[in-house]
Amino acid sequence: MSDLFHVSSSPHVRSKDTSSRIMLYVALALLPTTAFGIYNFGYRALILILVTVATCVLSEWVFEKIIHKKSTINDFSAVVTGLLLALNLPATLPWWEAVIGGVFAIVIVKMMFGGLGQNFINPALGARCFLLIAFAADMTNFVIDEYTGATPLAAMRNGEAVNTMNMLIGKTAGTIGETSVIAILIGAIFLILMGVIDLRIPGSYLVTFVIFILLFGGHGLDWNYVTAQLCGGGIMLGAFFMATDYVTSPITPNGKLLFGVCLGVLTGVFRMFGANAEGVSFAIILSNLLVPMIEKITIPRAFGQVKEGK
Repeated sequence: MSDLFHVSSSPHVRSKDTSSRIMLYVALALLPTTAFGIYNFGYRALILILVTVATCVLSEWVFEKIIHKKSTINDFSAVVTGLLLALNLPATLPWWEAVIGGVFAIVIVKMMFGGLGQNFINPALGARCFLLIAFAADMTNFVIDEYTGATPLAAMRNGEAVNTMNMLIGKTAGTIGETSVIAILIGAIFLILMGVIDLRIPGSYLVTFVIFILLFGGHGLDWNYVTAQLCGGGIMLGAFFMATDYVTSPITPNGKLLFGVCLGVLTGVFRMFGANAEGVSFAIILSNLLVPMIEKITIPRAFGQVKEGK
């Protein structure tokens, strides 16, 4: 009977999933979006994807060599960072700017803070926002042979009509990975089935955003407008692939819901009242910074704990 009390040290619940396996699942889930981006924008998209992935992997390897640290490139996190960064770039971006973005994502945002598990914001989005500030003209240039007009969100802001079916399929201007909602959802379903993510964060994010659009969008119950807002601007890619990042999102169940609400409100504010028609990247980064506070106020009370003074 006494053997029942012999337990090992924590953790007591173990899983076969490792960091490398989870990152591999994410990379596989991004393949439909990546393939469609290459199909949609051609060889320029392929070049940027290869450049950013190679830059991120090489940056991590070189940095760890310099500081005499064991290489961690086998965990595939640098590959995922490079892939996500590429999918958040316009296909027209010069390759050398993509290299700068990859180095910034890995060296500044990730490795300077301790590597995988220590970064305080999503590295790919941190690099994207850096590039938006440093190379604003190139980062907002979506004019390519196939598409010569503005992005759907920019067109909507100017009062122009958009084709929501094209936005759903992905035959529109935009960044490499944000255009096809169908491709993004295929990857998201894969991640959900593999148990990599759950629906707390993306679900609360999208529901909050829809409510915000209905209240403050100025279009009332115009579901065509709401659908277009959901299909444009990378909100689907952000909701399922970047907001759900383990390192920069809350671990508590209620914290995940509150995190999603913050994302929805901030995205709505940026889109409806900001100077830019987008807003997802900045909303996720700002919400990343709120994670410590969100976890502090949503952490479950320990069993048997009582309030002070009682």
